[in-house]
Amino acid sequence: MKDCTQCIIRNRAVCVGLETDELAVLGRLGRKQKFSKGQTIFWEGDDAVVVANVIEGVLKVSMSMSDGREQIVGIVFSSDFIGRPFGQQSLHSVTALTDAELCIFSRSTFNNFARQHPELEHKLLRRTLNELDRAHEWMLRLGKKTATERIATLLLEMSVRLGETGCTVDNGALDAFELPLDRQQIGDVLGLTIETVSRQLSRLKADGVIHLPDRRTVAIRDRARLQYLSAAA
Repeated sequence: MKDCTQCIIRNRAVCVGLETDELAVLGRLGRKQKFSKGQTIFWEGDDAVVVANVIEGVLKVSMSMSDGREQIVGIVFSSDFIGRPFGQQSLHSVTALTDAELCIFSRSTFNNFARQHPELEHKLLRRTLNELDRAHEWMLRLGKKTATERIATLLLEMSVRLGETGCTVDNGALDAFELPLDRQQIGDVLGLTIETVSRQLSRLKADGVIHLPDRRTVAIRDRARLQYLSAAA
């Protein structure tokens, strides 16, 4: 790998607390690898042989139901950590929703390094607890929020994690981003039918809250209104 101090996620990744010399050692243990959209990095039930930092791209975390259907249980963004350090088996499948680049480590090698660097272990623990908090929030979202609230919450989360482009859409300066999920996948994530997802997006567009120039691009016209609809204001 190249110098970790030049990494674009250096200040957000799990290795943020390491000193320059420690980063140099970690950098020699890992490798950068690119994955194409649709390519699976981890398979549910397989041995957990690697872990990784997401440098660029968006990935989905999913589990298989007994009848073979897929349930998306999470979305992974740049600077997130994937894999199962100190574990033997992958509990989820992780698949690229967009072209992605990862910083990959052998799980055993990474585990040995982490044991020698308590700050990194502490960071991993904090991330695990944050993921648990997000899981609890996800349960609230699916269990108590209305369809409108779920869609609004997801759009706000995506706009923050993906970073608004600030591009000009429809002759006005708008915060816009490209959804990595199609309508069916949004429904899978939020526990809604594809028809409900399409209806809610169309309603938000008709009300002037968002603009949908195409099937993937979302431009936020009224962020305050979207926050109110998400019940997050």
